[in-house]
Amino acid sequence: MGYPIKGACQCGHVTYTLLREPKMVVACHCKECQKLSTSAFSITAVVDAKDVIFEGEMSDWSRSSDSGNISAAKFCPVCGNRMYHYDPEKPELLKLKPTNLEDTSIVKPVAHVWVSEKQDWYEIPEGVKVFDKQP
Repeated sequence: MGYPIKGACQCGHVTYTLLREPKMVVACHCKECQKLSTSAFSITAVVDAKDVIFEGEMSDWSRSSDSGNISAAKFCPVCGNRMYHYDPEKPELLKLKPTNLEDTSIVKPVAHVWVSEKQDWYEIPEGVKVFDKQP
């Protein structure tokens, strides 16, 4: 697969271009990510902010995390699709939601986090790193 790769929210109001390969792709099984994804886990591609070009107005949302840090998010104000999460103290690093890319072949988690909260019915694939909570 080659870069750049285009992505968009469900309605197309927010679009983006991912210029480079993510640093890593992670599946998070925490209860908050289960709510976000309406599934067993949420997938995140960790990228440098300079490696993504966004177009379209986004809205903000944030909450406190177990560590006491703020987990902030940008999302489409029209369809509500989450685009990325970030720590306001480290805005240079984004946690992109990669399932809205045109080419989702990069969506292969190398680690699963917060498996202490994972759904019992989900089997984690062999060969990936596993963390009980946030590493």
